[in-house]
Amino acid sequence: MALSIPDIRKLFDEFGAMAYSGEPVTQLEHALQSAQLAEQESAGDPLVAASLLHDLGHLLNRQGETPTARGIDDLHQYYALPFLRPVFDDAVLEPIRLHVDAKRCLCAIDAEYFGRLSADSVRSLALQGGVYSAPQVQAFMAQPFAADAMRLRRWDDQAKRAGLPTPPLSHYLAVLERVARAA
Repeated sequence: MALSIPDIRKLFDEFGAMAYSGEPVTQLEHALQSAQLAEQESAGDPLVAASLLHDLGHLLNRQGETPTARGIDDLHQYYALPFLRPVFDDAVLEPIRLHVDAKRCLCAIDAEYFGRLSADSVRSLALQGGVYSAPQVQAFMAQPFAADAMRLRRWDDQAKRAGLPTPPLSHYLAVLERVARAA
């Protein structure tokens, strides 16, 4: 079943107020901050859309607050893809799919990156397979959209600021509409 833009709005309306895995923001605040960071860096509509939707799997596959504290990897990076694939193309879907692997890669190639991860991101990193080896880095970097996924990952890490003003959800739903029409 495909998720329409109104379905996506409904998910954020119904479940966006859930805490974002032990962080000082809600799921909606995290999504809006991620999209805003992408927009501020002139990322282009597909990557802004991916930034808004990258954690939609948490809203579709609700595992309660801070599932990593209970040893659960909810595989959120994959969960939303079948619902989004009929509406969006790979320029949106692949950065979503790869944003967890991007964290694993960034930990391997950026000496300071791991130290900036939140406690929940460190827990999830272990559940998601840990830091990449050199061959894994090479394989990841060779994938289309790997660079976009790494940009998305960095915005994801920064999008956890309580009370940060952002444009409303309707602003980013308009981006989704444009991207869906172009797909």
